[in-house]
Amino acid sequence: MNLDALFTTWDVPWGVTAALVVTAAIYVRGWNQIRRTRPELFPLWRLVAFLGGVLAVFVAVASPLDTFSESLLFMHMAQHFVLMSIAPPLMVLGAPVVPMLRGLPRGVIGALRPLFRTQVIHGIGGFLTQPKVAWIAMNAAYLIWHIPKAYEFALASENWHNFEHACFFFTSLMFWWPVIAPWPYRQRGSRWLLLPYLVLADLVNTGLSAFLCFSGRLLYPSYAAVPRMFGLSALNDQEAAGAFMWVMGSTVFLIPAMGITVQLLSPRRARHRGHGFARV
Repeated sequence: MNLDALFTTWDVPWGVTAALVVTAAIYVRGWNQIRRTRPELFPLWRLVAFLGGVLAVFVAVASPLDTFSESLLFMHMAQHFVLMSIAPPLMVLGAPVVPMLRGLPRGVIGALRPLFRTQVIHGIGGFLTQPKVAWIAMNAAYLIWHIPKAYEFALASENWHNFEHACFFFTSLMFWWPVIAPWPYRQRGSRWLLLPYLVLADLVNTGLSAFLCFSGRLLYPSYAAVPRMFGLSALNDQEAAGAFMWVMGSTVFLIPAMGITVQLLSPRRARHRGHGFARV
């Protein structure tokens, strides 16, 4: 197969694509409306970030990352990386809660308003975005679905494969929520706690990545049963996938950790702390 196929073979899932288009349209409508009253909270970069996250999901499910995911483990792990570490933080940076609600048709907003005023909904939202809950959910999904039997099970069923990807995406939204703290989310506890939150997640990723790299045996037999592409053996493919996960995963976790450290130690933050400074 020509190497160009890795960049040109797309298979667009129209149902998911339609859902992404609707999501983007609702956000844009809500973003335009809330800009009239809170322009300082919703600058252009928030719109670009959210739409970039939507685009990243589309690339993950429609591009060669998905087309070749059953033939190349490297491509499959790159797809998981986009679904977990690119799309979710970009969408959370868009502070999506209020724009998504404001972007709905008025009739829908009227019907949902009593629901969203209940303590149950607020309690569920608060629970899911607790750092300990979000950390456990994301890392549990990450580890469990990479257990060989679970991975092979998902690979053998399109529905379970889609469910696996949904687990990665939604638990990653939970994970990045306390890190980014999008308005109107209010941080509980010290932001210093986010440093072990991110570093420990990196250690989980490092452990799994190293196991793929250095196990010396094929963990996912399905990749030995398909025609090998570009002269790459199944074991070499697994090692390349592990190396990709290791380097890119560590980058995604450690750069925010360094950014938070700089922010917390900055003199500007120290000056504002005594004046009721609230981070948005």
